[in-house]
Amino acid sequence: MIILTTMEAKKKYRFLTIFIILLSFFLITVSCGFQTSEIEPYYTTGSKEDREILLELFNLLRMEEPGSEGEFAVIREISANYARTGDFDKLIHFLSARTINNPADPYNGYYFLMIAYAHIQKGSELIAALFFDLIVNNYPDLFINDESIHLVCLQHLINLNDNPERQVWYYSELISRFPDKIDLGTAYFMLGQACENVGDWTGAIRAYENFQPFSETIINGFPNAARYARQQVEFNRSDKSWTHESLPSLTSAIEAALDAGSAQMLMRHQARVGFFARSWRQVETDDIGLTRFNLTPFMYGNRRIWYASALDPSSTSTEAFLRTTGWGLSLNTWYLYFRKIYFPQDPEQHGRWEWAGIYYGEKF
Repeated sequence: MIILTTMEAKKKYRFLTIFIILLSFFLITVSCGFQTSEIEPYYTTGSKEDREILLELFNLLRMEEPGSEGEFAVIREISANYARTGDFDKLIHFLSARTINNPADPYNGYYFLMIAYAHIQKGSELIAALFFDLIVNNYPDLFINDESIHLVCLQHLINLNDNPERQVWYYSELISRFPDKIDLGTAYFMLGQACENVGDWTGAIRAYENFQPFSETIINGFPNAARYARQQVEFNRSDKSWTHESLPSLTSAIEAALDAGSAQMLMRHQARVGFFARSWRQVETDDIGLTRFNLTPFMYGNRRIWYASALDPSSTSTEAFLRTTGWGLSLNTWYLYFRKIYFPQDPEQHGRWEWAGIYYGEKF
């Protein structure tokens, strides 16, 4: 099996992008010809009114200086006419021929952008993504109507190319180049997610740290984004002294503390990050996490807390429940919730166990 490095993968991706685009250009120009004088009749079809408009525009185009603002304005108008009539094939052919015949045209990046849009309208999002990527990596940025074409491309690429390595690069570019033009909170959180997906744990923690000032941001698809990011950051900073090597080790420690009737002994095993205490009906988004849950009021005197002889049958390989009673409240039964730690950033902690919270009342 051949394993490519990140740099080799990027080179291969870029080579494939350029190859596919050049191949499409070749097929277009073979069928349509190179020179405007040869292909103009092909481009001036449609209704009588459309033909008249296009003929006038092409006559104007001949008089403009190559690469000038005037030529750019006419080309945009021709392209807009094709877009208005829904003739996206002619739009693609026309702009493709222009970029091939004029490789030094300073507006080629924008023409490629229009080609990408046309492919989206045709339902060819994958081809559009290749053009967006080509623009960002090979053409200088242009500001048309005060809008950066690189910014537009990156925003589209985030939605069109879900490759994790590319996502890291897209979000990094957006944050470093366009911080005042984007939702920074969303960008930082999604960068953290992308870094996790490629195994860059250091980068993920850094992104989640930068996300903290934007924790009020609502992120589609991640209702608990703020809680998740905060826990990742806080767990990374903590001493993790409450964790246990295995579930049996954790369970034994909890049972020993309950047998001793010692709230202080029991509290040593509480998770210091994200510990919760809620009813079964309370949804996770209602929970803000506790830094410390004081058990002393519930274990004073000679009160005896009873626990089941075995973990609840619903327990799995990653989470477990221990039923306990005798807490002296209307909700006398508590289920202690244990979970396996998922934290690949720290191989010594990843896979250990923690007492993460309490569920009040009987399970339903």
